[in-house]
Amino acid sequence: MQVSIKWLKDYIDFTETAEELAEKLTRAGVPVENVIRADKGLEKVVTGRVDEIVRHPDSDHMFICTMNVGEDKPLTIVTGAQNVHQGDVVPVALVGADLPCGKKIAKSKLRGVASAGMLCSADEIKIDTTGLTEAQLNGIYILDADTPIGRPIAEVLGLDDAVLEFELTANRADCFSVIGIVREIAALTGNQPKWPDIKVTEDDAAKAADMIKIAIDDPDLCSRFSARVLKNVKIGPSPAWMRTRLEGAGIRSISNVVDVTNFVMVELGQPMHAYDYDEIAGQSLTARRANAGEELHTLDDSSRLAKGGELVIADAVKAAGLAGVMGGLETEITEKTTTVVLEAASFFGPSIRRTSRSIGLHSEASGRFERGIDVEHTIRALDRAAQLLQDMGACTVAQGVIDVYPAPKEQPVVPFTAEQINKRLGTDIPAEEILRILASLDIEVKDLGGGNYEAVSPTWRKDIALMEDISEEIARIYSYDNIRATLPRGGVMLARQSEDQNLVDKITETLVAQGMLETRSFSFQHPDMCDKLNVPADSILRTMIPIMNPLSDDYPNVRTCILTTLFETVLRNFARKNEDVRVFEIGPVFFPKALPVTELPDQKLKLAGVISGRRYPQNWTDSNEMVDFYDAKGIVESLLDAIGIRDCAVEAGEHFCLHPGKTAVFKKGREVIATVGEVHPQVMENLGTKKKMYMFVLTDIKTLLKYTGKKAKFTQLPKYPAVERDLALTVADDVSAGLIARTITKQGGKYLQSVNLFDLYTGKQLGEGKKSLAFSLKFRAADRTLTDEEVDVAFNAIVEAVAKNFGAELRK
Repeated sequence: MQVSIKWLKDYIDFTETAEELAEKLTRAGVPVENVIRADKGLEKVVTGRVDEIVRHPDSDHMFICTMNVGEDKPLTIVTGAQNVHQGDVVPVALVGADLPCGKKIAKSKLRGVASAGMLCSADEIKIDTTGLTEAQLNGIYILDADTPIGRPIAEVLGLDDAVLEFELTANRADCFSVIGIVREIAALTGNQPKWPDIKVTEDDAAKAADMIKIAIDDPDLCSRFSARVLKNVKIGPSPAWMRTRLEGAGIRSISNVVDVTNFVMVELGQPMHAYDYDEIAGQSLTARRANAGEELHTLDDSSRLAKGGELVIADAVKAAGLAGVMGGLETEITEKTTTVVLEAASFFGPSIRRTSRSIGLHSEASGRFERGIDVEHTIRALDRAAQLLQDMGACTVAQGVIDVYPAPKEQPVVPFTAEQINKRLGTDIPAEEILRILASLDIEVKDLGGGNYEAVSPTWRKDIALMEDISEEIARIYSYDNIRATLPRGGVMLARQSEDQNLVDKITETLVAQGMLETRSFSFQHPDMCDKLNVPADSILRTMIPIMNPLSDDYPNVRTCILTTLFETVLRNFARKNEDVRVFEIGPVFFPKALPVTELPDQKLKLAGVISGRRYPQNWTDSNEMVDFYDAKGIVESLLDAIGIRDCAVEAGEHFCLHPGKTAVFKKGREVIATVGEVHPQVMENLGTKKKMYMFVLTDIKTLLKYTGKKAKFTQLPKYPAVERDLALTVADDVSAGLIARTITKQGGKYLQSVNLFDLYTGKQLGEGKKSLAFSLKFRAADRTLTDEEVDVAFNAIVEAVAKNFGAELRK
């Protein structure tokens, strides 16, 4: 937002320069980003009168002017302008001037005649050209004949002004208006503001309620809708003073009616819209949600199709405008307009922001609605607009205001004491000073006695709801410079990481050591990703928490599955020709207890990884082998071993986005702690890629922590040799090697040290539906060398158990 110093001085007197005022406001939490001088480049441009003008002796189109610029001696200036005459008063750029158009004025000779300056056109001094004649536009800018001579042109044209450009935070919606800034200046300077006296005369016999009907279909998106009707409207240019004020606010003048709505928006902070009454179908306006596919034809002459859910102002036939963003083209104000409906409403900020972002259209009005406006001042804004147009003689005002306000809200009451304020700020500010500061901010305070007070939050201050908010107001007006710096008090605790954080660090370290890269992403997801990943229709992963104010319409929900963002990262790499991918992500997922959300959701920290492409970096010494299932499985095995989770059972498993038959699960007891496999072909097609990918996903960090070894156990190196036996078994093709290995471990007794599958064979010699599994068994005792007889006992028990449980036969 930006506003001129002169506009501020219309409502309050102050002696500070623009720069001093900007410093005061910034220190009080109303940051001024820039101070823009309207007279920049006009410092050496003054008014001058043409006392004499003669033709240049060596030119058929140039003239020699003797100029009176208020100095002792006249100046001689050569010009080629054809619209200058003796007695004209014009802007004169003196030697040394650096004009806004970029021209630098120096002494020169034109066809042998010395010229000590330049006569300026409107374009050369960059002034508003509205209302200028064709001669003034194309030639030298001719001023009124009675204009004083030798005066700075900025002063004569009202450009001796400065503009404050604010960079306001979202919580200070009240400062998105001249009145809001004036209120701050009054509190900082102690000067009394001069609020505009808003009075309107309803001088037309017609009744507004008989002419237009107003309704709200969706009160959750539109809390108040007010309107006035203006008749006998005369469309024309706005007065110069209003054009100047709007220009200082960065708004282009259009016509008196449109300019007044913009003026009131900047002055009071209430966005408004004007409709051509005769173009409103059915003479009714309703605030409602748009229907999907409904056409929206806006003032920028663009047609858009509604996605459904956007708030629109509709007449009896169509949407007449995008509420809070831009009006409709069919009902815009034109030169033929004679009756106007003025609208002032309060719309739900997040809805306006979503609509604005989705269509890529931001306006001064939408910015104010997004931050929140004062719902109580819609009628005041209507009266102000009607008053301004009435003062111009541009309309008559119909009887009454139409106001739909279904659910007025009470303002928050904040209890506090001076002791609480001082304790929080580390100050000793008297209660009287605290009350004075609050009164200067128009915050009503009730004295409850005994040092207890209640502050009633003003309707325009939605950011005041707690005692802490009151203390912030006291601190910024009292001045942070007046608050003595003190060190915080409190016991110093030794900082340490939680077990969860330590485990995450260990996992990250291990995976990075295996050549993987960690990715980070926002915890948001698009609902379509569930379909692309083949998530079952009844899965809890589809119960996503919608975000009220999403950063993007592409990510409207909170993430329930970490694979969604991980696959998006992989696809982004593929699109940029990076096809050798080894990435993982550790991030939160969220599961609501119920929808809509009434309590905090369950949050879990999940881990997943994806690999694709070559096994080794491209090099002439290495082959171009591609990664496969066993690379992903090896990563998981190494990871589990590194974090102390051992003796897992590995079995064939299932996962919604993995290839059936190429999926394995790691189990501790009956609990699956990791799943690994090749990505399902259908998922690859859904994601728009043909490149094979292998992924792993682990259970949440809390569950992993349950199985990690808390303390390392150290044993001495063995003194005695191990006894090794090979066990080759023929079993049915559908028997899991993992189950057999588990049985071997269980039956092997206390001396069995390790079991390792070293061969898998299938062939005609075994018969159809059969396979051979060969295990290496290692037996060892800590106190002696085992005898063959001792090992035979354990070995025979193993053979008997696998034969009984799996029908296994010793392979000969």
